[in-house]
Amino acid sequence: MDSPPRSSVIIIGAGISGVSAGKVLAENGIEDMVILEASDRIGGRIRKDNFGGVTVELGAGWIAGVGGKESNPVWELASQSGLRTCFSDYSNARYNIYDRSGKIYPSGVAADSYKKAVDLAIENLKSLEANLVGEVIEPPSSPKTPIELAIDFILHDFEMAEVEPISTFVDFGEREFLVADERGYEHLLYKMAENFLFTSEGKILDNRLKLNKVVRELQHSRNGVVVKTEDGCIYEANYVILSVSIGVLQSDLISFKPPLPVRLLFLYLTLLNESCVLLPNIHKQSLSGDGSDTLLSVSMPYAFIHMENAYPGSNILVVTLTNGESKRVEAQSDKETLEEAMGVLRDMFGPHIPNATDILVPRWWNNRFQRGSYSNYPIISDNQDVHDIKAPVGRIFFTGEHTSERFSGYVHGGYLAVARLVFKKRYYDYMNLLTNPTLMMLANDDYMFDEKVADWISLDPNSIQILHALQKIE
Repeated sequence: MDSPPRSSVIIIGAGISGVSAGKVLAENGIEDMVILEASDRIGGRIRKDNFGGVTVELGAGWIAGVGGKESNPVWELASQSGLRTCFSDYSNARYNIYDRSGKIYPSGVAADSYKKAVDLAIENLKSLEANLVGEVIEPPSSPKTPIELAIDFILHDFEMAEVEPISTFVDFGEREFLVADERGYEHLLYKMAENFLFTSEGKILDNRLKLNKVVRELQHSRNGVVVKTEDGCIYEANYVILSVSIGVLQSDLISFKPPLPVRLLFLYLTLLNESCVLLPNIHKQSLSGDGSDTLLSVSMPYAFIHMENAYPGSNILVVTLTNGESKRVEAQSDKETLEEAMGVLRDMFGPHIPNATDILVPRWWNNRFQRGSYSNYPIISDNQDVHDIKAPVGRIFFTGEHTSERFSGYVHGGYLAVARLVFKKRYYDYMNLLTNPTLMMLANDDYMFDEKVADWISLDPNSIQILHALQKIE
């Protein structure tokens, strides 16, 4: 049984947040760390695969928020690494809806349906708010016609599936770029890892990164943490940083002793699966008369994205499904899914569409190391809810896109969620050096961690200078 020496920090998960956490810790002089990753690779929900002779992204595939007043840090990393990207134009997606005969609905009809859907969404929100305060309000009508259902699908499952990304658009810009690089989106993580882990010829050889280590138990107390993995290994540390998804935290994969607070049940993961379909001898113009990348069908809640601009000549369609439809497709065979997709395409464009030769279906919900695609804050939530999600529990610190109030659901949310961790750990270290029992109790309390900073300053005026010094590392 592997029982290595006690470390300062254990990082659980080697996705964008886990790798970023290791990098930030190393930059601030904390190199005594161990990173435990359940799978055989780094990246988490950033994952590539080879399909049809090209590299496709099965998880995060876009860099959202480019061209604004501030530079998106993930876009900066992509630019520094020379990552190949392709601009995604969704300006006409909501109007590019095909009926069963293969004709596009007139733009005026689509625009009217879209306006009705937006009005309906507002009515639904008002109804929800009224129910919370005990008012009685007549429930709004539901979409009924095929085009109303298609518009409802793109509005709620794409544009409003998570909290509207206002912060991303305002801070970083409204443009989005698809990652279309043979090295994959995950190349950015390997470049980050090179800054603090020993690598050779693009491979991470540092023994501080432990792959195929499935964490099953985490014991925590004011004396430190003990982590047990599925293969019987035991790791001890002063602190642990949990970068796993909120879906994993809410599952039974990791047993916490003592249990985590129930506040973590508040958030949930949205499920979005993008299957790749290979269509031989089919060109973009054959499927989309106006040259648009995104196509919607009224026969099924499917959205098709043609990859011709990203990979010319690849003849790959990305089929996007969300939530309930994603779970249904995950449960059936790839053959059934392929036949279903072909049926929808033939409804849209006629029987001349040739059979697809291959399909690639990711299964994020059934992946016990992910349990979903990205986090989703309920529409009715407040700042306290967000604070509770990311507040430390004793010596357990949380990071990941789900802890980012402003950028949850995005890669840059996971990247930016790490900065506050080092400050909180340094603050915690200093508190543990104090002999005042009251301050020790505050440091080890499970709740309202940020507010303890104010309490600390009021009790110890000299701490203001130390606090300012610690804040410089953010």
